[in-house]
Amino acid sequence: MGKRILIVDDAAFMRMMIKDILNKNGFEVVGEAQDGVQAVEKYNELQPDLVTMDITMPEMDGITALKQIKDSHSEAKVIMCSAMGQQAMVIDAIQAGAKDFIVKPFQAERVVEAISKALN
Repeated sequence: MGKRILIVDDAAFMRMMIKDILNKNGFEVVGEAQDGVQAVEKYNELQPDLVTMDITMPEMDGITALKQIKDSHSEAKVIMCSAMGQQAMVIDAIQAGAKDFIVKPFQAERVVEAISKALN
């Protein structure tokens, strides 16, 4: 059975792209969220094996959402998604407990590699 993944990104197009990569590689997308507030709610509801989390989003950014999820679920596995030029935020995210990060635009091999590594 594929691992259960929650996709968090404010851009529907990005969620669709990553969902397509995951589905083609045997992962199960159990939910999607478009901001950090929804991400925390969905994590609590779905208890996914892993979350792909955009850093820059409205309502609540990805790093704040990551911290909230890790506060209540220390075992949570989160991979941050960032645009180029967000290196400082990526470092913050790793320090806050993110397992890895992937850069947009997504490259299928890198996404699968990061997720597989984080899950093992």
